[in-house]
Amino acid sequence: MDQWPGVSPYGTKTPSIHPDAYVDPSARIIGDVHLAKDCSISPMAVLRADSETARVGWRAAVLDLALLEAPTDHPVVIDDEALVSHGAIIHGAHVHCRALVGIGAIVLEGAVVSTGAIIGAGSVITPGSVIPPDSLVLGTPGRVVRKTTERERSQILGQIEDLYKKSQRLKAQEHPVNRAPLKRNGRPHGRET
Repeated sequence: MDQWPGVSPYGTKTPSIHPDAYVDPSARIIGDVHLAKDCSISPMAVLRADSETARVGWRAAVLDLALLEAPTDHPVVIDDEALVSHGAIIHGAHVHCRALVGIGAIVLEGAVVSTGAIIGAGSVITPGSVIPPDSLVLGTPGRVVRKTTERERSQILGQIEDLYKKSQRLKAQEHPVNRAPLKRNGRPHGRET
């Protein structure tokens, strides 16, 4: 856990991060968060589990500026090969495998996004909603507008594969200096020397 500067326990709740997961140094991982093998957490994403558990599955991707929060009685589950896009909010909800939550979408407490579903950019999934498998959801509140196509579902897998490859490249190019405190004028930033 020491290799990620943005990882923090919350009381006795400590993050569990598989050594083959990728976590960008600018991401924040707080509390009872469990990250599986080969998942990726992008820059400035926040995963906060100070009340309930948050789990991100194998090869799942949480992109830049996304927020996953697990409030009381509502854990967060992001299943294998699911994708949470830039700026999306998952607040105590379950995103099943091979589903995609679009840019800036919000999925609220107790909602379930089933396998193969796509939540369109900016859509809001209200508390307790159950989105059927292979559904395209748009709007506020989100409504199923049609079934997803085979091509759309395969594009999700293509994006997951691409994000996995990028995360592996990022891990390979990391150098110990990337994990050190930022420096200004030759001194560690935020500390007096």
